[in-house]
Amino acid sequence: MNGFVEPVIDWAALTPVLIVLGAAVLGVLVEAFVPRGARRATQVVLSLLATAAALIAVVWRWTVVAETGPQEVVAGAIIEDGPALLAQGILAVLSFVGILVVADRSEWGEDAFAAQGAARPGSVEEADATRAGRTQSEVFPLVLFALTGMLVFPAAGDLLTMFIALEVLSLPLYLLTGLARRRRLLSQEASLKYFLLGSFASAFFIMGVALLYGFSGTVRLSGIAQAVPAMVGMDGFLLAGTVLVLVGLLFKVGAVPFHAWTPDVYQGAPTPITGFMAACTKVAAFGALLRFAYVVVPGLEWDLEPLLWGIAILTMVVGTVIAIVQSDVKRMLAYSSIAHAGFVLLGVIALDEQGIPATLFYLLAYGLATIGAFGVVTLVRERSADGTVTGEATHLSQWAGLGRRHPAVAAAMALFLLSFAGIPLTAGFIGKFAVFSAAVDGGATVLVVIAVLASAAAAFFYVRLIVLMFFTEPDGESTAVVRSEGLTAVAVGICALGTLALGVFPGPVLDLVGQAAVFLP
Repeated sequence: MNGFVEPVIDWAALTPVLIVLGAAVLGVLVEAFVPRGARRATQVVLSLLATAAALIAVVWRWTVVAETGPQEVVAGAIIEDGPALLAQGILAVLSFVGILVVADRSEWGEDAFAAQGAARPGSVEEADATRAGRTQSEVFPLVLFALTGMLVFPAAGDLLTMFIALEVLSLPLYLLTGLARRRRLLSQEASLKYFLLGSFASAFFIMGVALLYGFSGTVRLSGIAQAVPAMVGMDGFLLAGTVLVLVGLLFKVGAVPFHAWTPDVYQGAPTPITGFMAACTKVAAFGALLRFAYVVVPGLEWDLEPLLWGIAILTMVVGTVIAIVQSDVKRMLAYSSIAHAGFVLLGVIALDEQGIPATLFYLLAYGLATIGAFGVVTLVRERSADGTVTGEATHLSQWAGLGRRHPAVAAAMALFLLSFAGIPLTAGFIGKFAVFSAAVDGGATVLVVIAVLASAAAAFFYVRLIVLMFFTEPDGESTAVVRSEGLTAVAVGICALGTLALGVFPGPVLDLVGQAAVFLP
């Protein structure tokens, strides 16, 4: 074809993405050809090796970029720079830990997923599949496909690539949300809500892409940024397109008023998927939001500042206030995640050079505490009157006295809650301090004052659960901590050590993220 220029692709720069994508495709082949009895073990090993290899590849590419500088890959569709590689490294670490929780089974061989996802809840087919001990080992390639989209999302250099990555990460999560072993109808309802609201958000995003293309004649972020000061008389297209793209991105991070899906999905999804989704999706979405905000939005700072400030304030206040009145642990953590999205938005709104590393550090600290907390939730189960252990004990009252019967589990949960609250000597404190400092440097002091007040109020519902666990008498023996194969214990241990290490010795990691403070324009 005349005029077609074949893009030069540096395949080495795509190594982290290709490793995870290749493992996901291989996982599909495992489902087709490996005998049923060996599928789960094969998928677990494959998934863990893929995420570990992706992390190694990210470290390798970091050394290359440090020597040669950032570069555009696939004709600018993918950007290999410091913030993209840091986001990918954080995703690799968090997904490795998250997959450990996903892969774990109880002492009687039961995991968190329905024996047959396609069977109607309560049907004979579902009962037969449960009795036969079937497992949904296809959850592992679905997780890897979602991770593939997450790895591309913060590195996307144009809006179409960003949209494709958004869909690739979202579609597997819609399926995984509906696969809970118990409370099947609630799980499927959550999956449907997530799908419908996610589809609306995607429609807003692609409409925004169309308007921005109409404004600038390009979908590349750098091209749109260059067109902002040059194009006069088309500000309506520019502002409308930017706002619509921001709606799609803010939906994924769970910011108010685009948060309605969060509590229902967090509660209905299998708890290991909730932890993976809550941690990794936020890293990917905030990585993409950072790139869009720091490349395109600076030219529109005065126009968008009232909107972004209002969303940040609403997100912090609504998430905190509604979390206070929750009686379900998973819903409390869901509204907590909404409040944290508001705190992280301060690093985005700052539009200051320190906002990028501060936001990435916060996301790492938040992700470790989130996966650890939901990992603990998977172990705390209800005990019926005849001593049978059933589903997860998610009502707050069921956690009373847990610290006396199972001090290690309760201590780990308390550590994660203290990190969420931003208590000193935890990673959460360093993350909040970094983000708040960046916001002050960026002139958003008022937002920081509101964030500090919201953090103080949020400490109430975190401390309430700690008091229940350690200082409240249990009402009988209605709760038990199940023994498992140990993978969740390993994951919780890693998250606890990471939370303490980042809180006590944050210097090396802060220095590392500080080296990636500028996006490739």
